[in-house]
Amino acid sequence: MPSVSWQAQELTVGELAERSGVAASALRYYERHGLITSRRTTGNQRRYNRDTLRRVAFIRASQRVGIALETIRDVLGMLPENRTPTEEDWAMVSHCWRKDLNTRIRRLEELRDELSNCIGCGCLSLKRCALTNPEDVCGQRGAGPVRLAS
Repeated sequence: MPSVSWQAQELTVGELAERSGVAASALRYYERHGLITSRRTTGNQRRYNRDTLRRVAFIRASQRVGIALETIRDVLGMLPENRTPTEEDWAMVSHCWRKDLNTRIRRLEELRDELSNCIGCGCLSLKRCALTNPEDVCGQRGAGPVRLAS
């Protein structure tokens, strides 16, 4: 079997978008924010290594569970030599994110459970409302038009 040239190992932004299911504009955004990298041709066109597909899949999976792009970038930046995440990397990262996800799930459950109180009262009381004043944060700021000032 003949060897594959380095050019065949690279994808254009359109090819990467098609293969990953991510819009080209999102890929350019990822690149601007340091999540993926490309090299530029003499005509200033982007070329991505094929392993960028796995990196994009890692980003999308992380986003699906609600992880911020800044956090994803930080995790990817910890990988040696900016390499593509492996299955082991995902296992380690997902374990670290589990606590944060559990906290968010708990907060959503609390909001769900308080939602009927808020709608049921009809007044959206600033003391009781879990939507506009969770845990009475406005009361902790003191008297006055706190909500209008913030």
